[in-house]
Amino acid sequence: MSTARTTDATGTVPAVPAVPAVPAVPAVPAVTAVPDDTGAAGAPDEVGTAGTAGTAGAVRAVAEDARRAARRLALSTGGERATALRLIADRLSAHTGGVLAANAEDLAAARTAGRDAAVLDRLALDRARLDALAATVRSLADEPDPVGGVDGGGVMPNGLEVRRVRVPLGVVGMIYEGRPNVTVDAAALCLKSANAVLLRGSSTARRTNAALVAVIRSALADTSLPVDAVCLVPGVTHASVRALMALRGLVDVLVPRGGHDLIRATVRDSAVPVIETGVGNCHVYVDEHADLDNALIVLLDAKTRRPSVCNAAESLLVHAAVADAFLPRALTALTAHGVLVHGDERVRSYDPVVVPATEEDWGREYLAPELSAAVVGSLDEAVEHIRRYGTGHTEAVVSDSQSAVRRFVALMDTAVVAVNASTRFADGGQIGLGTELGISTQKLHARGPMGLAALTTTTHVLVGDGHVRDGAAVPET
Repeated sequence: MSTARTTDATGTVPAVPAVPAVPAVPAVPAVTAVPDDTGAAGAPDEVGTAGTAGTAGAVRAVAEDARRAARRLALSTGGERATALRLIADRLSAHTGGVLAANAEDLAAARTAGRDAAVLDRLALDRARLDALAATVRSLADEPDPVGGVDGGGVMPNGLEVRRVRVPLGVVGMIYEGRPNVTVDAAALCLKSANAVLLRGSSTARRTNAALVAVIRSALADTSLPVDAVCLVPGVTHASVRALMALRGLVDVLVPRGGHDLIRATVRDSAVPVIETGVGNCHVYVDEHADLDNALIVLLDAKTRRPSVCNAAESLLVHAAVADAFLPRALTALTAHGVLVHGDERVRSYDPVVVPATEEDWGREYLAPELSAAVVGSLDEAVEHIRRYGTGHTEAVVSDSQSAVRRFVALMDTAVVAVNASTRFADGGQIGLGTELGISTQKLHARGPMGLAALTTTTHVLVGDGHVRDGAAVPET
C-alpha cells in the first residue's frame, strides 16, 4: 500500500490575498521509518495506539467535510463548476514558481533516497508540464456538463415516465504514488463532474501535492463552490490509508493509481468500493502481414517516448515469418535509443547485446528503457502469450490483414486495443476525454481511460400523475 506523507487537512481556509501565494509546506512529522511508495504491506504506523486512533479520527473528519461538500456540489450548476475550473487554471499558471520550488525539494529528497529514474520522471514538474496541466483544466471547463443528462428512459404503457439521469458518484478517494499530475487531473475531473475528492498521494510528492492543493483550494475559496471539494488526506503512514479504506458510507469509491502492490492491497483490504486501475504490461505484436516500416515506428514510439508511464510498451512479439526482416532493424534501433532487450533464444540470435529473458521478464512492467521480446509462430500464439502475461491494460497489433486484426481484437481481453498505432494512445487526452482519472482494467462500471462519464452514475427518475401499482386501493376520505 502506498505510504504517502501528506500534510494534515484541517478544513480551515486561510484568507486568500488578491494574488494568493502558495503556502509553505509544513515539516514532515517524524515516523518510525521512511515509508516507501510501492504500496507494499508492512509500512510503519504512527507510534502507539493513540497515534493510530488520532489519524483515523483526522481522516474521518476530512471525509465528513468532503461529504458535506459533495452535497453542495450536487446542487451546483455546470456554469459554476466551469467558472471554478477556469480560476483554478489561472491560479496554477500564476503560481508556477511556488509549485516548482516545492517540486524541486521533493526531487532532491527522492534523489538522496536513491529513487530510480522512472520515479524521478513521474515526479518531476517543469514549466511546460505545469502549463499543460493548466491547459487541461481549462479544456475540461469547456467540456459539456456530464451531470444531469438523460441517457435513457421513455414512457410506459400506463403513462409513467422513466428517465435515467446522470448523477455524481459523491466522494471519490484517490490513492496514488509519486505522480503530482494526478493531483490536478483528479481534482479537475471530480469538480467538473460535481464530485468531492480526497487525495492521498505519496511521500515522494508530499510537498508538491501540498502546494498544488493549496493553489486549488485558494481558487475555490473565491468561487461559489465549497473549498472542501478538494482535500488532502491527513496522516503520514499506512494508518491513514487504512482509515480511508474503512470509510464506507462516507467515501463512495476509491481509485488506486500506481504499482501492482498498491492496487492489489487496495482491492484486497478496502471496505469502500474500488475502481481497479491496472499496471501496464503492454505488448506490441508484429504480425506476418505487417508493414514493417510502420511496425518499427509504432514500436519505438510505444517504448522510447516515455518509458516510465503505464501505457509504454513492455514486451515485443514478432511473427516468425517476418522475424528475419524485422528484428535486426528493431534491435539496432532499440539499442540506439538505450533500450535493453531481454529476449528468447531466437531474438538473441540476431544481436549479442540482447540478454536472456527470464520467466519474470515476460510479466514485468519495467517502467524503464527495457523490453522483453519473443518470436511467436502464429497470431494465436501471440494471443496466448499476452493472455498469460498481460495485465489487461493496452495491447497493440501491427498488421495489414483485416482478418488478422479482427481476430486479435476479438481475442484480446483488455481495456484498450491499438491497431497499427502506439500503445501510448491509451490516454484520455488522446482519445477525446480531455484527461483521465486512470485506466480501469476491470469490467464493472468503467473500463479503459476514465473520463468525466466514468465519474458519474445513474438515478432512475420516475414521473407519474398519481400513479399506483396494480390498482392499489385509495384510502377512504
